[in-house]
Amino acid sequence: MDTIFALATARGKAGVAVIRISGPQALTAARALAGDLPSARRAGLRRLVDSQGDVLDSALVLRFEEGASFTGEDVVELHCHGSPATVTALLRTLGEMDGLRMAEPGEFTRRALENGVLDLAQVEGLGDLLEAETEAQRRQALRVLSGALGEKAEGWRSALIRAAALLEAVIDFADEDVPVDVTPEVAGLLQGVARSLDAEIAGVAAAERIREGFEVAIVGPPNAGKSTLLNHLARREAAITSEHAGTTRDVIEVRMDLNGLPVTILDTAGLRDSADAVETIGIERAIARARSADLRVFLLDEAGRIEGLDPAPEDIVVRGKADLVRDGQFAVSGKTGQGVGDLVARITAFLETRAARAETATRERHRMAMLRAGESIAEAQNRLSLGMDAAELAAEDLHRAIRALDSLVGRVDVEQVLDEIFARFCLGK
Repeated sequence: MDTIFALATARGKAGVAVIRISGPQALTAARALAGDLPSARRAGLRRLVDSQGDVLDSALVLRFEEGASFTGEDVVELHCHGSPATVTALLRTLGEMDGLRMAEPGEFTRRALENGVLDLAQVEGLGDLLEAETEAQRRQALRVLSGALGEKAEGWRSALIRAAALLEAVIDFADEDVPVDVTPEVAGLLQGVARSLDAEIAGVAAAERIREGFEVAIVGPPNAGKSTLLNHLARREAAITSEHAGTTRDVIEVRMDLNGLPVTILDTAGLRDSADAVETIGIERAIARARSADLRVFLLDEAGRIEGLDPAPEDIVVRGKADLVRDGQFAVSGKTGQGVGDLVARITAFLETRAARAETATRERHRMAMLRAGESIAEAQNRLSLGMDAAELAAEDLHRAIRALDSLVGRVDVEQVLDEIFARFCLGK
């Protein structure tokens, strides 16, 4: 396997830059630069030189042994000064060494997967952690990176292997009297796994929303104050505001962090009957986008009109332009900020309730693998309900369920998803 290297920190001026080297010649390459290396997992200050003996930099050199590194291979990290010139000189010197090449995006992590340091779900968790923008995203990604999903999958897998082994024992001794009826234990194992899978599957939608972001649509009639409210929430002029109705023609998006949750607020075209073809298109887009949103805030005008879309029970209905309201009803004003804090609190409370349903699985790929496993378990349960004559077929169902769980953590069917996953990784990871 090639020895690879790359800058593991962001490009540009910095106090410190980290260059990572991994592979069978990592120690040889590091010794060519730094001379004697510190002992494993200890840092030492070394002077780095090129092939001509010219000094490149003074850097902290950190060495990790094979089997005790991020990639599972010999790894050396050079913590050098972060000037672009220093980094370029070091990368150029490494590139001139025989057997070394620049790493591809995500290649360090890919080697960690291939060497059994991480499973596929952990790799996805690492990718999510690198992309995390909010506290909820960070916590969720860390749970997956820590191996929580892999641990659950291993527990389900062990139970199914035990159940299949019991059934196969019955098959092997079909001509003899088996002293113990295995049916109750097998049924209990399958019921436990099926119940746990159902709970995990039910939480995928919420986990995906934490990873990708919730959507909250502001809808209502024209000139109700939707764009002014969006600008107040965004703390900038994200949308054009005017006293003329119908100013907003397309969906305007503003990304926000609400108590650690990633949220996109959508400002939509005013809902009304219109003879203007362009405005009609905007209204159709507004309705479609609002229907797909996680939550809708209906901002009403003084007439209290709602056209083209009906609020769901969990949606928030509020009067706009609170500075002009005198009857004490719940109202907000993007102009003065009146009631906005209360509105944000209501939105946050709803989304936190939705986020609390999240389990460990975070992706559609996870959900599909667990669904396949659940379907095979259900088929096995149906067969066993007819008696032990179908034990052989039920055992095969369980092996299919086990293979589905193996695909969840990357033991099988890995190659088809790797390119998509690693395409999002940066060069030094």
